[in-house]
Amino acid sequence: MFPAWVFLMLAASTDLVRGLGVNWGQMSSHPLPPTDVVKMLKVNGIKKVKLFDADPKTMKALAGSGLHVMVGIPNDKLDKLSHDYEFAQKWVKENVTEHLYEGGVSISYVAVGNEPFLSSYNGSYVKTLFPSVKNIQRALDEAGVGQKIKCVVPFNADVYESPSNKPSDGRFRKDIMKHMLEILHFFRAKKAPFVVNIYPFLSLYQSTGFPQEFAFFDNGSPIRDKGAQYSNVFDANYDTLLWALKKVGVANLDILIGEVGWPTDGNGYCNNRLAKKFYDGLLKKLASEEGTPLRKGYLEVYLFGLFDEDQKSIAPGDFERHWGIFRYDGKPKFPMDLAGQNSGHQMLKGVEGVTYLERQWCVLNSDVRNLSKAQVELNYACSLADCTSLGKQRSCDLELHDRISYAFNEFYQSKDQDVRACDFNGMGTKVTQDPSIGDCIFRVQVALSAGERRHGLSYALSVFAPLFFIMSFFTLL
Repeated sequence: MFPAWVFLMLAASTDLVRGLGVNWGQMSSHPLPPTDVVKMLKVNGIKKVKLFDADPKTMKALAGSGLHVMVGIPNDKLDKLSHDYEFAQKWVKENVTEHLYEGGVSISYVAVGNEPFLSSYNGSYVKTLFPSVKNIQRALDEAGVGQKIKCVVPFNADVYESPSNKPSDGRFRKDIMKHMLEILHFFRAKKAPFVVNIYPFLSLYQSTGFPQEFAFFDNGSPIRDKGAQYSNVFDANYDTLLWALKKVGVANLDILIGEVGWPTDGNGYCNNRLAKKFYDGLLKKLASEEGTPLRKGYLEVYLFGLFDEDQKSIAPGDFERHWGIFRYDGKPKFPMDLAGQNSGHQMLKGVEGVTYLERQWCVLNSDVRNLSKAQVELNYACSLADCTSLGKQRSCDLELHDRISYAFNEFYQSKDQDVRACDFNGMGTKVTQDPSIGDCIFRVQVALSAGERRHGLSYALSVFAPLFFIMSFFTLL
């Protein structure tokens, strides 16, 4: 009889989809210890991780792990980086070369900015992006690591468009064309890939009449374009980019999918069932290494994201806080086969050793009869805590009394169960029996050690998720 660790090692040694990585965002009020997260990634066989900054604690945890890492530079640093080369040198020294000792961090890429040409940014970073890229790459080159570590820019798919609704008419947006050309030819010279974030979910969410099956990989009714057939929006989006690259003379540029995923709450299209369906189809496609109609072969892809993040902006929609394949506490949400074989119903291994606050909740006192006054307290709680699971066709589609209790508890847990956070003008009360209802989980928050909470301002600015532009092709004919 083999001990349990043998089976864990066997599970971790299973060949995953080639080129598969995951985005590790940390916009959480109660982040999990990085060392525990790294252990979980390794047990699940994940070998690549994409960060949105270069947080020292996270980098320390990644040292010696063997994971290939993409570190990130937030958008709010682009202005200074663009005109201050010494600042670029300092950033590279502190966040890259300092971690390259023997047994250190295996850094593959430095992501300069995050979706900096997003149309809703109204050109805020158009003039500073390319100078920043050049300064960071120069600093990497002068540090002697530029051949191994490349500068990249994670772009949103809104940098290209198709006026005729077909991939073959793909082109880069006119307002950024000049700047894109500079960056693209620089990437070609440096042998760096083009990084793009593709979100089929947003096509479905934002486009009235969009056929749901086209967001998945179910071989729906194909769309034909110059001899190519498209049965899903992922392939169509990818090939629209290929056409855009071809038209500016960089057709052979490597492409890396920086983000792709499906949220599990916050909207009627967001639940574990649909997320599992999307990932099953995506991972099966990636495992086949069939590529897209215009580019065959394996695709390098980073799933988005690792955990739910309760401090992300909800400007685009409440779903923004529910992209994780793991819950806030590191537990997997649904079965997932990272080998892309759709074999069985095996859950990924969760984060071990998670410490929670005391097993207690704050709810609306059953004696309260005036729910209109309690509603005022609900609004207050939700203005300061995460209530994005509340609502029709969401995991917490509740009656008013239970909605109020849910809001009270979210506020209470966000304040680390401070006794004052369960008052609500005398309407709140603590209970020790779990008030969760069906799929609606009344959580007990993760415990933090002193000084562990991070507010993540830089990351918040870099990944503020504005209203994504979805090109006309994806409204579908």
